[in-house]
Order: sequence, then C-alpha cells, then structure tokens
Amino acid sequence: MPIDAAQLTADLIRCPSVTPIEGGALDLLEQVLTDLGFTCTRLPFSEPGTEDVDNLYARLGTSSPNLCFAGHTDVVPVGAEAAWTADPFGAEVKDGILYGRGAVDMKGGIACWVAAVSRFLEENGTEFDGSLSLMITGDEEAVSINGTKKMVAWVKETGEVIDQCIVGEPTNPEQLGTMIKIGRRGSLNGYLTVRGTQGHVAYPHRADNPTPRLLTLLSTLEALHLDDGNEHFQPSNLEITDIGIGNEAHNIIPAEARARFNIRFSSEWSAATLEAHLRDALDKAAGNSAYELVTPSSGESFYTPPGPLSDTLSAAIEEVTGLNPELSTSGGTSDARFIKDICPVAEFGLIGQTMHQVDECVALEDLTGLTDIYAAVLKRVFAPAS
Repeated sequence: MPIDAAQLTADLIRCPSVTPIEGGALDLLEQVLTDLGFTCTRLPFSEPGTEDVDNLYARLGTSSPNLCFAGHTDVVPVGAEAAWTADPFGAEVKDGILYGRGAVDMKGGIACWVAAVSRFLEENGTEFDGSLSLMITGDEEAVSINGTKKMVAWVKETGEVIDQCIVGEPTNPEQLGTMIKIGRRGSLNGYLTVRGTQGHVAYPHRADNPTPRLLTLLSTLEALHLDDGNEHFQPSNLEITDIGIGNEAHNIIPAEARARFNIRFSSEWSAATLEAHLRDALDKAAGNSAYELVTPSSGESFYTPPGPLSDTLSAAIEEVTGLNPELSTSGGTSDARFIKDICPVAEFGLIGQTMHQVDECVALEDLTGLTDIYAAVLKRVFAPAS
C-alpha cells in the first residue's frame, strides 16, 4: 500500500531530532526506504570542534537520470515549551492540523516525497528509466559543516551522478503552489570587537571606554547602502543581531565591547568583495582607533536559471493547484547552496508560515496536496520502461 504522508510526518515528528541529535528519524527513514527497495548508506561525518552528525543517502536504480530529493530531519529547539498548545514531539492532530516541531521544516516535505515515491512505485514498479535518490542530512539547522556539504563531497568522491535535485524546504509563503526557489542570497556573519582599558567611571581619564567607538562603527554599518538588488535578487540587507559588553557593574568602564551582525547579500557581491567593502567603511570611521572584524560566510549567492527542473515543477504545481508559481530567490539560506555545485537544483515544499515558531504545524490537506504535486513531478520525469 502507498505510504500515508500524514502518518509518516507524525512518526518523524515523534523522533526528537534537535540538531545534532539523530533522534531515530534517520533510522525510521532508512527502514521505510529499504522496504521500498532503496539501497541506503549512512554517512556519519566529524570535524574537530563540531558535533558529529549522521546523514543518509538512499538510491533506487542505477541508470540516468538520477532525480534526487534533498532534505533534513534535524529541527530547531522547541523554545518555550510551556507556550505550545500541543506536545512539540507528540504529533497531535486538531481540526485537520498536525502540530509538532518539524511539521513544515521539513519532516512534512520529506514524508510527502516518500509517499509520492511509494505511489509511483506501486503504479510503475521498480523497472523505470532512471534512478531515484534521497540525500537527507541531520545538520541543516545548525552550523551545516558535517551534513550536506560533506555529503556533496562524498557524492563527488564516489562517482555518484545526480542529474537534478529538488530540495523540500517550505518555500510557499501563504498558499501551497505559489513559490519555487531557484536561488538564494549569500550569508555573511560579522563579529566586531573594540578593545579599551578598564577603569573607574569616576576617573575616565585613567581608562579608555570602547563602547562609544563600537557604537560609531555600528552606526557606520547601519548607514551603508549595499545595493538595490538586480533582476534576480532582492537588495542586500545588514542586520545587527547582538551587542555585548558583559559588564555587570555600574561603576566600571568596560575593557571590551562586541557586536554581531549578519548580511544576506545579492549577486552584486561575493563574500570577499563584501568584506573588503565593510573594512574600507570601518577603517574610515575608526580613524586611528583599532578594531577587530571576523567575517565567516556560510554561503555565496547562487542562481539556477529557469530550465527543465523548474519547468517540470511548475507544470506539476499547475496541474494539481491551478496556480502558476513564482520563481524566487527570496528568504534565507538552505542546503541548496551546496547542492548547486553538482547539479541543477530547485526548492519546493510546504507553507513556511509556522517554521521555527511555537506551535509549528501543517494542514493535513497541504500534505495531501504536496504529495500529489511530487507524484506529478515523478510522472513527468520518468516514463515506464518499454
């Protein structure tokens, strides 16, 4: 019997897989996919200074084209659990709505794909022209070091060929079928530090307060006009996310002041050119004052021009929903930033309104709708073998 997307979503939600804990979610998926005929490979990765992460690659078939579905079973923490109206890992259904952490981001999307695959296999058997694969990580919601990034390297090293990839992130803002992501802006984190000399507030001439200098530098960053965006990307934006001094006393001038910021940048910049621009602006504002700036980037901007993959997704969406989806590059980063190095990639999944929120939830009818869309994609990609 075909797999029920709502039931599989519920089963996955009940696996408390908060990054980097596997929580039983990959074990469950491996069993389900093995039962469908997939060959599953577990890929645990490690790196000094980071948590070990388990991942899963599964493939059915050996020929081309190899259509891959990518996603993550790890979820963000539940936050204020007392604020939830349902158990975050209980998968409770109320009035046609399934509640739980990961419901839309993105255990529901994974379940819909697996359900669509089970339907396709029931109708066509395992003898079809091509291959199906899944690349499922447990490290998307955190530092993304031991997850998809290393899975992509493994794919290259082992000679696996993936021809196209759909990432099941919750791309739709308010209604299923309205948005496909074909690119993402880049992300750069900034860590700004200004040091001074600690002293008594009554004797400021014996100290050097770094706080006013930090505020000057932050004002400079806040006033920067980075770009106006372009045909494919919305404008870059810089957001100050934290200011810290760590001073618990009222009568001490602090020795250090720190701030963090993040920039989501369009294709007008690379991480390197953006860092150079920031340093130039800060150097001018700082004058002879010293500061330290560290700017790790978690990904460059990328754009996949409309083509066979987005056309197939759009046609399937229109067939099921009657909607013509927007091709967008809006929103945050995703693991598509790694997958684009090996094949064309597009993102399409559930409605993202409640992702990362208290009472994250998904409508059962949307699980049905997404399964139907994914099933329509499979029919378009694969013709039964003669």
